[in-house]
Amino acid sequence: MNLPILSLVTFVPLLGALAILLMPKPNSARWIALGTTIVVFVLSLVMWAGFNPANPGFQLVEKMNWLGGGISYHMGVDGISMLFVVLTAGLMPFCIAASWESVETRVAEYMIAFLVLETMMIGVFCALDLVLFYVLFEGGLIPMFLIIGIWGGKQRVYASFKFFLYTFIGSVLMLLAIMSMYWYSGTTDIVTLLNGVHFPAHMQTWLWLAFFASFAVKMPMWPVHTWLPDAHVEAPTAGSVILAGILLKMGGYGFLRFSVPMFPSATEMFAPLVFTMSIVAIIYTSLVALAQEDMKKLIAYSSVAHMGFVTMGIFTLTHQGVEGGIFQMLSHGVVSGALFLCVGVVYDRMHTREIAAYGGLVSRMPLYAACFMVFTLANVGLPGTSGFIGEFLTMLGAYLHNSSLAIFSATGVILSAAYALFLYRRIIFGALVKPSLQAIEDLTAREITLLAPLVVITIALGFYPKPVLDVTTPAVAKLIADNKTALALDHTKVVAELHKGAGR
Repeated sequence: MNLPILSLVTFVPLLGALAILLMPKPNSARWIALGTTIVVFVLSLVMWAGFNPANPGFQLVEKMNWLGGGISYHMGVDGISMLFVVLTAGLMPFCIAASWESVETRVAEYMIAFLVLETMMIGVFCALDLVLFYVLFEGGLIPMFLIIGIWGGKQRVYASFKFFLYTFIGSVLMLLAIMSMYWYSGTTDIVTLLNGVHFPAHMQTWLWLAFFASFAVKMPMWPVHTWLPDAHVEAPTAGSVILAGILLKMGGYGFLRFSVPMFPSATEMFAPLVFTMSIVAIIYTSLVALAQEDMKKLIAYSSVAHMGFVTMGIFTLTHQGVEGGIFQMLSHGVVSGALFLCVGVVYDRMHTREIAAYGGLVSRMPLYAACFMVFTLANVGLPGTSGFIGEFLTMLGAYLHNSSLAIFSATGVILSAAYALFLYRRIIFGALVKPSLQAIEDLTAREITLLAPLVVITIALGFYPKPVLDVTTPAVAKLIADNKTALALDHTKVVAELHKGAGR
């Protein structure tokens, strides 16, 4: 392509934010934000059309001098990152539309915050320079901090500071690791680091731990997950959608982009730790979800459990496991976002998220019950939905790596069915006896327009995952092959050093 398509996709939202600054009226802000996000989504589809799935390397590359000293503005996508750009661009119009009536104060500022956040998120998946990646990775904290802290619930200030401090402190360690990598190699170019720089085994250990501190919090992994339920509960509906749909995925993407390919010896060393944390997350947070009385908290804890499948799949370093982890992240982005939109639908009517406040909604809201059922079953991992593909592949990868790992992870599938169906039964089924629900209305045209495409995507990917797998397969194969080559080199160096020491 002659167009700098990645820069356009990344920075067009900032032009929309500037337009809102010039025309800050609430209605104009809404329409400008919606129009901008739709344009960005169309550009992301153009990017997808220009992407060659058979090429496992980086494509649509843009590079120019930036800060000097080997630090450049370098953008590009491969089969791992490209679909995350499309997912981010695709979810943003839903977030703007979901906020159309629920956000009534400081509308212009709200829309600007979301557009700035979109630039940061897309930039993270396109960045091919460590400094650029870090700036965008951390930059996304600021608009999300404001979205929770200004437009959130009663405990919004506490939740926003907890979110910010947890994620920022972990990322400080990543910054130190980036500085160490620059001092060692003389460059922050990710492509150069992947293909031409091999870090010593002892150095890999500390670099892996520093990156892990940031990505584990971002996922979030147990036991550094406690910020997520508070952030979800207090965030506005659109904030929860983007938090679960995109921001959590940055941790998994970081593992795939940095930890696995750059630090192969450390990845092999710490894989048992990751498996242990993943299994605890899958089982423990599923049990915690069963005890929740707040709909958002239940879905938030389920997100931690599902991210446990992702980390487990990635660190098996089997083709099925890694592809399953990527597919699970993409599927979860759609399904969890849709579940939070469903919660927002009834919250806008009743102004409560307590499960006990509902019951028998199928009598008054049959369309809502049908949509909620599709997303609930996808969250469970029912065959025929997108949730099944990711969970099946990650467990297959786990079985190929260690059968005990697969058995323990399968426990999470049973528990997810328990808490998801428990939530659905208490909200949708039963007698409609609560007086406050007697006049509740079914989905409006705007809400149908919001949920219908997500229903179609959830079912379509469940029956036909090929468009996603075609894109990811070559890049995953390259990732695993490069990891094995680098790991073999590390082992050879260790053996050579032992022989050298024995000779002395």
